[in-house]
Amino acid sequence: MALPEASTIWLDGALVPWHEARTHVLTHGLHYGTGVLEGTRVFGTADGPAVFRLPEHLRRLERSAHMLRMQLPYSADDLTKATAELVRANGHRSCYLRHFAFLGYGSMGIDMRHSPVTVSIAGWEWQGQLPGSDAGITLKTSSWRRNDPNSVPPAAKATGPYLNSVLARREANDAGYDEALLLGPDGSVSECTGENVFAVRDGVLRTPPASAGALEGITQDTVLTLARDLGLPVRVESLLRSDLYAADELFVCGTAAGVVAVRSLDDRELPAAPGPVTDRLREAYLAAVSGADPRYRRWLTLVE
Repeated sequence: MALPEASTIWLDGALVPWHEARTHVLTHGLHYGTGVLEGTRVFGTADGPAVFRLPEHLRRLERSAHMLRMQLPYSADDLTKATAELVRANGHRSCYLRHFAFLGYGSMGIDMRHSPVTVSIAGWEWQGQLPGSDAGITLKTSSWRRNDPNSVPPAAKATGPYLNSVLARREANDAGYDEALLLGPDGSVSECTGENVFAVRDGVLRTPPASAGALEGITQDTVLTLARDLGLPVRVESLLRSDLYAADELFVCGTAAGVVAVRSLDDRELPAAPGPVTDRLREAYLAAVSGADPRYRRWLTLVE
């Protein structure tokens, strides 16, 4: 599917035309995966376009860069202003944003000390990679295991480790499924290729911890906060695949996906898809991102 292009991209301090945001073929990040990224969403609100949880995303970008020992040349305040500038320039009321920092052209080889850091922000009107239908999506447990936390840090949203997700998603799609579920090195449930996973059983909401190789998702944290505010019991704990088979409801969540129900896992149909808990959380999420629920206005950074 072709990417819906916008007019400009923010690149190293300036807005440039979309097709002029280029990098060299010998870019270090292209060859060795030395980059960090964030996916962020802009939603239309009654007060105009607003970026959802932008400070948290930028803090995670900084932490990811720190883990890779990359020094970002721009502060969080710089990137906040640049984000608003880009959204205004492209005239987007709602869009997906990709904040990206990577080692650029300067040297080749594993040694990363001599390549400059390039930073870009792009935005486009994109609805994400999952069908998100009312009936829910289908999951397949991947033959690929999630990266071991002692191989690459799961708390770093880095580009290189995403090959793991790419392979798992391709395997699932080729087999006729919408998305892949990855298990951690010990066989416990980790996450999907781009989303955290939640299981509901007997009214209790459960999701795997970062120690399972799962990213500490900002949308995951959003769902946990909404669930607690709704009075739902929540647990962040290790889960087995059989725990998901025995669940009353399953759903996945991520910046691009939002909150999406799971219809089946490994050809085992869920009793409810979407179930009542998933529905309540999805409605609460949509109210939060749109500014309709004033309790969560703190999560919105207005562009104008």
